[in-house]
Amino acid sequence: MKREIGLSIYPDHSDPLLDQDYLKKAAALGYSRLFMSMLEVSEGKETVRKKFSSIIGFAKNLGFETILDISPAVFSDLAISYDDLSFFAELGADGIRLDQGFDGSKEAQLTFNPFGLAIELNMSNDVNYLENILSYQANKPFLYGCHNFYPQRGTGLTDAFFRSCSQRFKKYGLKTAAFITSQSAKIGPWEVNDGLPTLESCRDLPLALQGKLLFASGLIDTVIIGNAYASDAELKALAAIDRYKLTFGVFVDADASEIERRILAETNHFRRGDSNALVARSTQSRVKYRPIENLPHTNQEPFAYGDIVIGNDTFGQYKNELQIVLTPHQDTRKNKVGAISSDELPLLEYLKPWTKFAFELLD
Repeated sequence: MKREIGLSIYPDHSDPLLDQDYLKKAAALGYSRLFMSMLEVSEGKETVRKKFSSIIGFAKNLGFETILDISPAVFSDLAISYDDLSFFAELGADGIRLDQGFDGSKEAQLTFNPFGLAIELNMSNDVNYLENILSYQANKPFLYGCHNFYPQRGTGLTDAFFRSCSQRFKKYGLKTAAFITSQSAKIGPWEVNDGLPTLESCRDLPLALQGKLLFASGLIDTVIIGNAYASDAELKALAAIDRYKLTFGVFVDADASEIERRILAETNHFRRGDSNALVARSTQSRVKYRPIENLPHTNQEPFAYGDIVIGNDTFGQYKNELQIVLTPHQDTRKNKVGAISSDELPLLEYLKPWTKFAFELLD
């Protein structure tokens, strides 16, 4: 399934002109998913209709798919029936997210609504909720999953729980989404706003790195910025990541040779399938650059976790083989040529046998 990036706006808490400017900037960078919360609506049906249809129409013209977050209270407050989703279709929405679920039969029936609205389920639970819905023969192409976000520090999902919940959805081939949080944005749905990530481990990380981690998990198709407004620099950084290939930010050692820099810049690295605990090996460079000299340097100190090393002229047939250090060790037959940024070391968890990867050379 193709991967996408998205963002969130909160019409009940934001300026419409700023929302439009934010959407235009994001669309130009390749953002294509819009999350909007209706959980706070309190102004009556016609006011809500005018406010949301305006911004949804603006977003649709920019190519956004818009999902509205709703709850039973929204239906009650706006006098809408679950048996008639025409109100959301008239707003121009592409789908609705059910913040709270029903009995399974109701959700399945909703996926056959005549307006073609996607029905997005709350992914942040590890029970047989989805299986129950599917047992009622839901219309799977119109069934999505999206995790919650967690405004209160310390309450985001653990990595293990996130994986378990997400795997329930991915094994059925459903479109999945989760939230990351801007470090500069201030707007969310509630007064408490310590950031709006799905994963607690992401709360204080740079935005682009959060996106890398979610995509690298292989469990999330759509990464959404939960709070508004992310800075221009954050928007650009997230848009620039490779959504499909694991990419490590690397600080290059000043003594790295020209051939070592060329090897780092290669885009066809992959970890050998016969993996080991010492290093992750990328071996094609030793074949491609076998004849090229590589003198020993920067090899007298132990290599640390996340260091990038390349075999030098004393390493026989392993000369010019690139390795990522997984267990600290020392070996004078290898040259240290760089180190993965400390912030990005968690990405090494996803460097599995045969994983394709690349490096982004940092200043």
